[in-house]
Order: sequence, then structure tokens, then C-alpha cells
Amino acid sequence: MSDSVQFYVGVDGGGTSCRARITELNGQVLGEAKTGSANILLGSEVAMASIQDAIATAAAQAHLGPEHYAHMRVGLALAGAEQKSAWYDFMAQPHPYAAVTLNTDAYGACLGAWAGKDGAILIAGTGSCGIYLSEGTQHVVGGREFPISDQGGGAVMGLRLIQQVLLAQDGLRPVTPLVSHVMAHFRHDIDAIVSWSKSARPCDYGQFSPAIFDYAYQGDALGIDLLNQTAADIEMWMKALIQRGASRICLMGSIAERIIPWLIPPMQQRVAVPQGDAMDGALAMARGHHNLYPL
Repeated sequence: MSDSVQFYVGVDGGGTSCRARITELNGQVLGEAKTGSANILLGSEVAMASIQDAIATAAAQAHLGPEHYAHMRVGLALAGAEQKSAWYDFMAQPHPYAAVTLNTDAYGACLGAWAGKDGAILIAGTGSCGIYLSEGTQHVVGGREFPISDQGGGAVMGLRLIQQVLLAQDGLRPVTPLVSHVMAHFRHDIDAIVSWSKSARPCDYGQFSPAIFDYAYQGDALGIDLLNQTAADIEMWMKALIQRGASRICLMGSIAERIIPWLIPPMQQRVAVPQGDAMDGALAMARGHHNLYPL
């Protein structure tokens, strides 16, 4: 490691937000910040802008300026990094840091959850992805992005909700309080939903996932149906990881952590408590070389 490196920076970026944490070499946290989406499939330049904004904001908390960037080693755990062309496009961009290493958000979360040791995680936030690290090999399931994958994530939950809301407007399913909540969001205008859908991003669909949980716990039939379907999706990914050799699985992310009570008991018994989070994993990446693909 270069003697000029004075700071480690961990960045955890998904479809909804990007978090950056700066530490000294001894692990002392100096600053942390959160900005917009850093999914590199939504655009390398957009993701880089969010990352640099988050790092700059965290640096300001630590009374650090641009002159310190060249002394930072940055570990990037980003959604979309599994797509090879997107990975190379992102890494081809110029940056002011001493070094950058890039892997998936699931990889960073797994490193953090198991303190750098072998283990498995299922991360479900806006999107979803499962990963099992074993003897230097990554076994990945899912994570191929919304809408073709990411079952168990908030974006798919939101998409299914919108579909059911429209069916309710056609009289094909009951109008529940959750349906009314969504219609009120769009000012009871079906055309507004259709127009919105033409440019809606994963995070736009995912914004409805908290309401699904809230209404389900109030007894809303549609909310309960959607959570049962999400639980079945999570169980599907867990079974795939178990088939690849995982024995215990950490569930991480806003959806995964809340869905545990909805899982069948055998799957609940497979759930392990994370030892750290994705930010811990991203910082571990900053301290080493964890590129998904060769430069």
C-alpha cells in the first residue's frame, strides 16, 4: 500500500441511495453521508456523481477537502456491478482517489455480514441478490435487475401492487384500503399511473413497499397477499443458496429484514444475525483488492 494513503472510504450504492463512510487507517470513523442512486446500470456517470457527492459530503464532516482525495482508497459495493460491460464502463471513468476497487453491493454486504469470512447473505432492498462466498468463489443467485429479476425486492413489490390496483379499478379484485391509498397518491387518475409508469425507475416502484407492510399489519387483504408473495420469493433465493452449500443466511436490506416474520419456520431457522453491514464490507474492500473483473 502506498504511504500516501491516509484514509479508507467505503461506499454502498443501490437503486435508491448511496452511502459513503470515511475512516482513518485504524478504523476511526471520520464522516458519513447519504445521497441518491448509485446503481451503475442506470448510468455510470450518474452513479459516479452520486458517489463523489456522498464522499465529498462525508469528507466535509471530517473537515477534509478535495486535496485529501488523492490519499483515499475507496471500496465500492454497487448495485449493477455484476454486469461486465457496466463494470468496465464505470471503471474507465476518471476519479481523484488513490485507488478504487469495485464489486457488487451483495458482495460488500456479505463481507460485512460475515466479518470477511465465508458465508451467505440475501440482500433485498429496492432490488434483491443472494451471494455465498466459499473458499474464494462467489456463488450468486438473482440480482439481474428490475424488472426481469429482483424478486423479493421493493421494486417488484411495488410493480405487483400497481398491477393489482389497476385490476381493482377494472372490478377484478376488491378495493382495499391499500388500493385506495395508491389511487389517492395518483389523485385517483388511472391515466396518471400509466404516464408515470413510462419513466418510473426501480426506486419509484419501491417507494410503495413501506405502505404494503403497514397496510398488511392492519389486516389489508392485498397487503397480506403481496407480503406472502414476497416471502415466497425470499424463500426461493434462500433455497438456491442452500443448494450451493450455505447453511445459515444473513437477510439484509429494508425488505429482507422486515420479511422474516412472514417466512416459513424452516427458513426462519436458517436466518443468521449479521456481524456487520454493507458499509463494513465496503471498507474491507477499500483495504484490499476486491475487483469483480480484472482491469
